[in-house]
Amino acid sequence: MNIFRLIGDMSHLMAIILLLLKMWKTRSCAGISGKSQILFALVFATRYLDLFTSFISLYNSTMKVFFISSSLLTVYLMYVKFRATYDMNHDTFRMEFLVVPVGGLAFLVNHEFSPLEILWTFSIYLESVAILPQLFMMSKTGEAETITSHYLFALGSYRGLYILNWIYRYYFEGFFDLIAVVAGCVQTILYCDFFYLYITKVLKGKKLSLPA
Repeated sequence: MNIFRLIGDMSHLMAIILLLLKMWKTRSCAGISGKSQILFALVFATRYLDLFTSFISLYNSTMKVFFISSSLLTVYLMYVKFRATYDMNHDTFRMEFLVVPVGGLAFLVNHEFSPLEILWTFSIYLESVAILPQLFMMSKTGEAETITSHYLFALGSYRGLYILNWIYRYYFEGFFDLIAVVAGCVQTILYCDFFYLYITKVLKGKKLSLPA
């Protein structure tokens, strides 16, 4: 564990907590892509299957349980409890355009051709593009609530910090995972335009608006 990974994990936790608080306090999931949340739930469900087969540390297991349970809770809130506020008319990104190619890639490019390893690789690839339905939805509505912007910034920051974590581990531990690094870089690049708008608008108290 190093400082970059720890801060990255905390940023990830903050993003999820912000999202859940936003929905619970407003009793609404307006502006949130349910499809992105389904993809994130799929990411955690396939990545952390080793929760039942191996124990690394209490911290590690606690984080895994939190990410799986919180992602499923988010999907439940969106599609059951606050379904009436879900904007399905703008959340139209085709998930199969992401899941199918990513699944195929996980079979072809992985560290070991075993069920758990393929599912782990699938989760890494899928996480790198899971935010696309949310960004696509924002481009259609042309704007995002401030709290939603904070959620996305924290989520993007988590991955950016993990890149620093990988650099640290490469130089000080000799560890390098090409699959995770490439997928993480792709994910961070997808956030770049949003980061620019967040810094130039949201942090200055302006509403985040996108070209529709």
